[in-house]
Amino acid sequence: MTETNTQAQNNPTSGSSDVPAAATGQQEKQGQEKRKGGRGDRRGRRDRRGQERDSEWQERVVQIRRVSKTVKGGKKMSFRAIVVVGNEKGQVGVGVGKAGDVIGAVRKGVADGKKHLVRVPLTRHSSIPTLSNGRDGAASVLIRPAAPGTGVIAGGSIRTVLELAGIKNVLAKRLGSKTPLNNARAAMVALSGLRTHKATAKERGITLEQIYS
Repeated sequence: MTETNTQAQNNPTSGSSDVPAAATGQQEKQGQEKRKGGRGDRRGRRDRRGQERDSEWQERVVQIRRVSKTVKGGKKMSFRAIVVVGNEKGQVGVGVGKAGDVIGAVRKGVADGKKHLVRVPLTRHSSIPTLSNGRDGAASVLIRPAAPGTGVIAGGSIRTVLELAGIKNVLAKRLGSKTPLNNARAAMVALSGLRTHKATAKERGITLEQIYS
């Protein structure tokens, strides 16, 4: 008994040497979890921001067709999707996607539409400032501003483009070809050529009153 007590007195830290190491290990684990949690929070914020941006955009499929390509071994079948993308706040785009399945074609069409966005100047009555005419291929589209309460007087893919652009009072007439893609692109050309009266006066170097006189 005396020898045992003497050894314990000579080595006072022998029985408690594992406690500081365990506490240090727990602190390191907690620090790692905090760091991981911080990264996860940042990633979560980025994901939420991305979802908010995506929720602003709406996409509508105008047409899905089955197309084929002649290759050396025969015909390769695929799908073509025409998609209109817009946020109903003055931005709209038309995209085309091709893939072996419908979902892939629509996804490519949405990505292509977001690459070709056009900003549309809107009036306080959700109309366009001036008359505009657009042409693509054999299709021609005439777009005219309308009074409040008129609604969207248009049809086909032109109506889809105008609605997703946020225009609520407008008159549109389709001239020439009836192809949905050409009509949608002609409407995009017409919308891209729109200018507000203030921007027109600035380009001409005159005052805003001189335009109305």
